[in-house]
Amino acid sequence: MNNSKTKGLLGLILAIAAVVVFGFMGYQTMNDIKLGLDLAGGVSITYQTVKEDPTSEEMSDTIYKLQQRVQNYSNEAEVYQEGGNRINIDIPGVSDANAILEELGKPGSLIFCDETGKTVLDGTKVTSAKAGMYKDETTGLDKFIVSLTFNDEGAQAFAEATKANIGKQIFIIYDNAVVSSPVVQTEITQGSCEITGLGSFEVAENLASTIRIGSLSLELEELRSNVVGAKLGETAISTSLKAGAVGFAIVAVFMVGVYLIPGVAAVIALCLYVGLILILLSAFEITLTLPGVAGIILSIGMAVDANVIIFTRIKEEIAVGKTVKSAIKTGFQKALSAIVDGNITTLIAALVLFWRGSGTVRGFASTLALGIILSMFTALFVTRFVLRALYYLGFDNAKMYGAKKERTPINFLGKRNICFIISLAVIAAGFVGMGMNKASIGDMFNYSLDFKGGTSTNVTFNEDLTLEQISTDVVPVVESITGDAGTQTQKVAGTNEVIIKTRALSVDERQALNDALAEKFAVEREKITAESISGAVSDEMKKDAVVATIIATICMLIYIWFRFKNIRFAASAVLALVHDVLVVITCYALAKWSVGSTFIACILTIVGYSINATIVIFDRIRENMADQGKQSLTELVNDSITQTFTRSINTSLTTFIMVFVLYLMGVSSIREFALPLMVGIVCGTYSSVCITGALWYVMTTGKQKKDQEAAALAAAEKKAAKEAKRSGKKEN
Repeated sequence: MNNSKTKGLLGLILAIAAVVVFGFMGYQTMNDIKLGLDLAGGVSITYQTVKEDPTSEEMSDTIYKLQQRVQNYSNEAEVYQEGGNRINIDIPGVSDANAILEELGKPGSLIFCDETGKTVLDGTKVTSAKAGMYKDETTGLDKFIVSLTFNDEGAQAFAEATKANIGKQIFIIYDNAVVSSPVVQTEITQGSCEITGLGSFEVAENLASTIRIGSLSLELEELRSNVVGAKLGETAISTSLKAGAVGFAIVAVFMVGVYLIPGVAAVIALCLYVGLILILLSAFEITLTLPGVAGIILSIGMAVDANVIIFTRIKEEIAVGKTVKSAIKTGFQKALSAIVDGNITTLIAALVLFWRGSGTVRGFASTLALGIILSMFTALFVTRFVLRALYYLGFDNAKMYGAKKERTPINFLGKRNICFIISLAVIAAGFVGMGMNKASIGDMFNYSLDFKGGTSTNVTFNEDLTLEQISTDVVPVVESITGDAGTQTQKVAGTNEVIIKTRALSVDERQALNDALAEKFAVEREKITAESISGAVSDEMKKDAVVATIIATICMLIYIWFRFKNIRFAASAVLALVHDVLVVITCYALAKWSVGSTFIACILTIVGYSINATIVIFDRIRENMADQGKQSLTELVNDSITQTFTRSINTSLTTFIMVFVLYLMGVSSIREFALPLMVGIVCGTYSSVCITGALWYVMTTGKQKKDQEAAALAAAEKKAAKEAKRSGKKEN
């Protein structure tokens, strides 16, 4: 017994020491975490095209290629059009514009020439340029390469050039300077090639970078560069941190109050989780933005969920008479499949979103993937370790762990038609709202600057205004003229200049704004300039987000089908997921919530949350089917949902608390993000309890009915055939 207590004490000390050490390291690395433009600001660079009157196609293609280029610095970098021939690049988390300009390079002309000086193709035919390395099998030395990919036209031109120049050099010329001169070894017809013989990975990366920036459709020249402040203001960070701390404290108290000793173990594991995720955010140099915060919130919710699933199982085992030690062991074993399936399903979505998405989508996906892996680790290993340590320390009374009371099964399926009607009515209302919005404002949603673009007004004030002064004094003046509640402001570091971004303003509105600023703040009119700007979320980024979501949904469907050996589980899960997304979209349409870059993150968060909640219920249905006995399918589904009902409520409540505190304490822009997220959490809980199981039941009973009808028909045909055979024998 003494050995057990010693073992428990050492284990608990080790766990607490890990929390203290990693918590302190996490706190120390907080300042090293890269923050996005919305939270910390960064560098803003404006380029102007050398060509005086570029086409919209040329501008669009150049912007897209620049978006791909600047993602080397940050997933959250923004590229958008200003006026007719200017392109703005906003890169978060940096403060040295000159360094970025030097690394980014001057976008200039790129051509490929043969030894006679003849141009064989230009940089616009290059679709990608990537640095890489491999180990030489003969020498064992590292070799460095640049891989090039061409479009169809470029592939044909390069094939002809290499065929005619075998054994000769092809010169890659950037702004009249030779940057590489590889020797053609053979004819290259597959539309891609490799440049070898490079001295280091840095050399390879520099060459790849030069080729990428030189492959733009338009030649650009630098117009200006500034260091700009955070879009959401400096208070956004402090208020978000305070909200996170308060929300976490409330969740901790809730877990201990509801689950007693297991709750204590969960709190210790969650504390370690927070410390580790801060360290890894810094280590992997992930740029943290508001969507990234959403990914972390979702992963914390999933970490809590995993613990809730485990503790519910432990209570169930104690209720059937098992010892606490045995209940802990069995509880973890029975909870494993639901935790793994739920987390892996969401992880699949995160990986696909990172692979196919861009901008804020990739930022969200990276934080979510990191959070999921950590949440699984802390729930399955750290919580178990601490719980066993507490048990050995003497906390072995079953009352300290709670016993699950037998609940009378709730007839959820009996109310399925009502639930279906309510959901369809809400979704239908959303489509009606979209139609009304289209008729009244010209768009189905209240698109923000991120989607529609607008007007950027640069104002040089007579004094250096603080962020608070801008928010309390300047913004109300702007909103009174524009009627736009989505005004964005940024300070230009080291100057009195403020960038004000609003919806697109007419000539009269621009004049009225200039008059108001001159009258109110005595601003000289020549120090007020305005340009039209495009949306930071380009059509290509929207398409990438949609494609990524579709692929992620298909991959999740396949995984659920594989794990549950039943396509109806997968189909009903996806339908419930679509239901949750449509309900939230309905709220955006009817309430005219602003649809910006955070909208994408919000929808993706709901997708991840919804699928995880559904998996837990399906796991219980699968388990109960193995021990179904004489129980009807209706009873089985109702029992399964009832058994997981407490878990569904408690998990949703803890996640809701985190977001609700963020809503109460955050700045206005954060509230705009938190509100639809709360709706999504409530909707995800509703669908998992009331919709998902019912959908699976309807599909399953429908198939059973068809199978029975087919069997009856086959039997009738067989009987008819026998009777016909008998009749034939009698006639003979």
